[in-house]
Amino acid sequence: MGLIEKFLHNPKAPRWGVHPDDHKRPAADAPLRTLPLPARLYVPLLQHVGQPARPVVLVGQEVRKGQLIAEPQGRISAPVHAPTSGRIVAIGEITAPHPSGLPFEAITIETDGHDRAVEADVPADPFTLAPAEVTALISAAGVVGLGGATFPSSVKLALGKRSEITTLIVNGGECEPYLSCDDRVMRDRAADVIDGVRLMLHCTGAREALVGIEDNKPEAIAAMRRAATRFPEIKVRPVPARYPMGSDRQLIETLTGKEVPSDCRAADVGVIVNNVSTANAVHRAVRLGEPLIERIVTINGGAVWQPGNILAPIGTLAADLLAFAGLKSEPARLVMGGPMMGAVLPHARVPIVKGSAGILAFNEDEVAIPEAGPCIRCGNCVQACPIGLLPLEMAANVRVGDLQAAASLGLSDCISCGCCAYICPSHIPLVQYFSHAKGELWAQERDKLRMEATRKLAAERAVRLEREAAEKAEAAARRKAERDAAKRAEAAAKAAAESAVTEVAE
Repeated sequence: MGLIEKFLHNPKAPRWGVHPDDHKRPAADAPLRTLPLPARLYVPLLQHVGQPARPVVLVGQEVRKGQLIAEPQGRISAPVHAPTSGRIVAIGEITAPHPSGLPFEAITIETDGHDRAVEADVPADPFTLAPAEVTALISAAGVVGLGGATFPSSVKLALGKRSEITTLIVNGGECEPYLSCDDRVMRDRAADVIDGVRLMLHCTGAREALVGIEDNKPEAIAAMRRAATRFPEIKVRPVPARYPMGSDRQLIETLTGKEVPSDCRAADVGVIVNNVSTANAVHRAVRLGEPLIERIVTINGGAVWQPGNILAPIGTLAADLLAFAGLKSEPARLVMGGPMMGAVLPHARVPIVKGSAGILAFNEDEVAIPEAGPCIRCGNCVQACPIGLLPLEMAANVRVGDLQAAASLGLSDCISCGCCAYICPSHIPLVQYFSHAKGELWAQERDKLRMEATRKLAAERAVRLEREAAEKAEAAARRKAERDAAKRAEAAAKAAAESAVTEVAE
């Protein structure tokens, strides 16, 4: 039995994951703070999976808190609302919260400080409404998944009509180091989260909800259990603190024992997964008529003076949040999200979006990267991979440019969690290899599709030219036949005329 097989068949070895230092405290224990309204908010039109929203306001227009400012386009999209009252001063490009620093469209609001809101019309008892009606309220509020995927929640909840959903899993794992916004939501708003879970059960028709919370959050577990006491269909289940426990497939397997095949969705095994902060947003949308216009953001890292969690309106610049928390020193690196799967920011003048769980400001010590060495075939990456892939073999193929071999080993199933790179004693940047390979394969597939489209166009052109040539030949033959017929008619007429003249002469 080879090295890899020994790891895969060792019953005492952990099946997957790593245990990085969580760095969650003292930020997790600091009381939740509210950010004073910034002078301007930069509200992106694309804060969700799918098509960007389309503006329905004009520059110079006054808006109120909660007012629709951009409508969804297509089935997979979500509306965008004004986070506060003020005046639209621009609709145009700003820097995206992405390592590329490329621009994307946003609506800039100059806040007026009054926070005047639109009037909300809420149902007296949403449980008397049909599931589709409650789902429509969630859709109109622009609620998306707040665990990072930002998939429109109404689309996912509507799966209950098409798939036989039996179990709703509520993700309170928050396995990424440094982040604690979900922890604070569960501690401070446990009753609201449980109410949101009940509303999601109503929408999907699921019989039970399992709330998975990593066991390094005892305060959150206690608060959620107290809030769920009167609802036996909702069960709070502690799960081991292991990264990436917050990944949907790993949480499903841990809580239900079901394994989601690589070519299937969670709904195909009767499960859907939503985040605890999403449940809180559902509660506020249905019970209060409040669209998703603010969220709790973790501000953490070695360069932060007062790490903690801050309630901030969507569209707030990272610079404003960092200024509010205070900085000990100039950050060596800024990350939106967690350190394992978050996006490195080009600078601090980028806005938070609906899926922004945190802004991390790291100092020099935290970003120091040891020099990479050769692979020693230890197999740690195989043991750590939550998907059961062979990172060392995939990386070996990527290094020699054999991307198809890497793809055959399951490259497309890689979730870029970073476990393999974290555990590697040689500090090999495995995730970067796989991200590069995925990009190259995507480019090759795009080129292949372009070539196929070109071939198709060339074939269609050849058929068209052949048809046009045939039509031209047919038209030429028809014109020749018409000319010949005309000549014959003319000759016949001439002959008749000559015959008539001859007869007269005789």
